[in-house]
Amino acid sequence: MSTQELNPGKILKMSGSYWETCALHAAVKLDIFTIFGKESMTAEEITEKLNSGARGTIMLLNALAAMDFLKKKDNKYANTHLSAVFLIKDSPKYLGHIIMLHHRLVESWNRLDQAVIDGRPLRDKVFHAEKEERENFLMGMFNLAMTMAPAVAALIDLSGRRHLIDMGGGPGTYAIHFCMQYPDLKATVFDLPATRPVAEKIIDRFNLAERINFKGGDYTAEDIKGKFDAAWLSHILHSESPEDCRKIIGRAVSALEPGGMILIHDFILNNNMDGPLFPALFALNMLLGTPSGRSYSEQQIMDMLTEAGVKKLHRIDFESVNDSAIIAGYV
Repeated sequence: MSTQELNPGKILKMSGSYWETCALHAAVKLDIFTIFGKESMTAEEITEKLNSGARGTIMLLNALAAMDFLKKKDNKYANTHLSAVFLIKDSPKYLGHIIMLHHRLVESWNRLDQAVIDGRPLRDKVFHAEKEERENFLMGMFNLAMTMAPAVAALIDLSGRRHLIDMGGGPGTYAIHFCMQYPDLKATVFDLPATRPVAEKIIDRFNLAERINFKGGDYTAEDIKGKFDAAWLSHILHSESPEDCRKIIGRAVSALEPGGMILIHDFILNNNMDGPLFPALFALNMLLGTPSGRSYSEQQIMDMLTEAGVKKLHRIDFESVNDSAIIAGYV
């Protein structure tokens, strides 16, 4: 590339892109999109509802319009279709919880250089230790999984399988959609006991309490009681060291009947470890939040599965919002 072709625009745009992020986070935190609902309102009306300052409110509304989250006509603002679907609280596709989870992460990301030097996480406590934070975390996971679970359940063939264990299943979103896709399937969500109230509430919402049960436990330290013919491990390996990942996979395999299917769903790096972008960045998020977590490559995950005796390994790609993929095999 010649000197004349060099353009700093990409660098400057990326460096300042957090301005848009912060504007979106503020709007979700203030619940602006829910306030609009299906209505058009003036800035003065929104200011009154928020009990906010006129100057800042007008600036934020105009910025949201410039970002295509609001539309503005005749000095009235309204939600765009995108905002109406994903940013209004009573929408079944609401993403506000995961956005607030991202907001909670900003402080640690701002000190990434320190974590790179020290090699230690910067979040000084378990992220979802307190009840409110735990519920926000779990609902954020529910938000994210709801964008993918229906497609994943339709893609994976679980016909003829009777009982699936969803390890670290949190609110049980994938177990719910697998059971909706396969009427003869039952599922067990295996996660920390503190997760139970949120999981059971969501399972009840889908009228699946008779087919999905919650079992409290720690998959990083406990063997799994019972036998299953399918195991789903979604977004749990990236929080752990390679050694602990092998133990977790070993526990899952031990709980499977002969011929059982194991499915690993995660942000998977290529074997060169330099892409795709989201898994590469997510590895840094694990640096900030865990002692040993990271993103793993396809080959690393397949090697772990092979060591545990899993055969017929294959990758299942699907249209994901965050470059996640699935690696499957049989015992």
